[in-house]
This record gives sequence, C-alpha cells and structure tokens, in this order.
Amino acid sequence: DDILNRVPLRSAPYVGASAFAHKAGLHASAILKDPATYEHIDPAAVGNERVIPMSNQAGQSNLRARLAAAGIEVDARNPALARILDTVKTREDQGYSYDGAQASFELLARRELGLLPTFFEVKRYRVTVERRKNKYDRMITLSEAVVVVKIGGQKMLSVSESMDETGSDRGPVNALAKALAKDLGPYQACIDDLRLVDFKVRITQGGTEAVTRVIIDSEDSAGKRWSTVGVSPNIVDASFEALLDAITWKLVRDGAVAA
Repeated sequence: DDILNRVPLRSAPYVGASAFAHKAGLHASAILKDPATYEHIDPAAVGNERVIPMSNQAGQSNLRARLAAAGIEVDARNPALARILDTVKTREDQGYSYDGAQASFELLARRELGLLPTFFEVKRYRVTVERRKNKYDRMITLSEAVVVVKIGGQKMLSVSESMDETGSDRGPVNALAKALAKDLGPYQACIDDLRLVDFKVRITQGGTEAVTRVIIDSEDSAGKRWSTVGVSPNIVDASFEALLDAITWKLVRDGAVAA
C-alpha cells in the first residue's frame, strides 16, 4: 500500500484494521475472558492487533478494555465510566462516530477522567479561498489559513497557504493543517513528522441543516496511524476539530508536558 500510495483497506481479512474489531458489549466481555470465543487466531500472528471500538452499543466491558489498551487502568466502580458512556452516546446522537476514531475516543475518556493536559488553546482561526489569475493568465484557486494559539502565556500566530510544490491548491483543510502545525513552540518537535494520510467526509443528516462528520487518519515517521473525528454543520469547523484531536493525541502519546 505504501508503494502504491493508497490507503490500506480497513475491512481486509486478517491484516485490515477492523479484522479483529469487537464492537458489541457481549463480544468484548467474552474476549476479555477467552479470546478464542470470537477470534480463530491470535491477531499478532498476522501482524495485527485487537480493537475494541466505542459506540452506542458499547458497555463497560468495551470501555474498560479500550482504556486498558490505551494504558489507562480504571477501577470498575469509578463513576467516571458511566459519564464516559453517557457522553459517547450523547455525542453519537449529535453525529459523532467513535468506531473508526479511536484517538478521539481516548481524548474524550481522558478528559472525563481528568487525565488530559491542556497543551495549547486555539484563540481564533480564519480560512479564505480566493479565485484569481496567475502570471500565466490562468484562473487558480488559493486557500490561506491563519491560526492563533496560546501556549502558556504567549500567543502565537501562524499563516499558511495550501499551494503545493507543483503550484496546485490543496484546499482549505490543507491550509489549516499546515498553519496549525507550523509553530507550536515547545511541542514543535513532537509534530514535525505528523502527516495526514486520509480525509473522509460523511453527511449525517440531510436537507439544509445537514451535519458533516469528518474523519482524519494521521501518521508519523514511526508508521503509527491514528484516526480522529469532528462534527459540525460547517465542514471547515468539523475538519479543524479532527485536526486538533490528531495533534493533541500525538502530544499525549509522546508524553509531552503541558506548558
């Protein structure tokens, strides 16, 4: 897939990211007791891993298994578990889906458990899309993004265009991603190798009040891949939410310390 520059098929047998996914609470509970009840081989035998996604079908077995996989041990009597499940169900009613966005789920859980540091705060952002003629008298599209973040007591402003090396516009989301990752002060070294490898858009409600769900797949230089989700009637807002989660999750995973 890397050689062919394509996104791996999640549903592929054995090697797909969803090949050993267990969504229902009953499945997750059984897997915790004896993996052979629902898995005919060990996922590690084919270089894969077990996934316990979170959804409105999930119970505490799924939740604790997913938290344990993320290195978070929570007592079964912790009241935060019920709050996390309620939040997941409420947000899925709003259009979110955590089946394919494990990183966003982990951030949600950490927030409820009080385990999510505040690395930076986005004060504002702006995206503009302009159609104009270039020096060859051809009409082109240019997207530009401005992002202002606050890190500690310092505000930082970054500006970026979406033009690539060939002179083609990559769109407003690309401009936002470049601006957001351009200068994050003490965290810059953690995100320099982050890149977006897939961008999926779904309309969860029809009509003039349609809600857009954006799922972004990110990857780093070590080959680690993670997915985040954002939801909003505005596709740019939904994309930015998913971008923020992607960066925040990497900072958490790499052990960054809040400024």
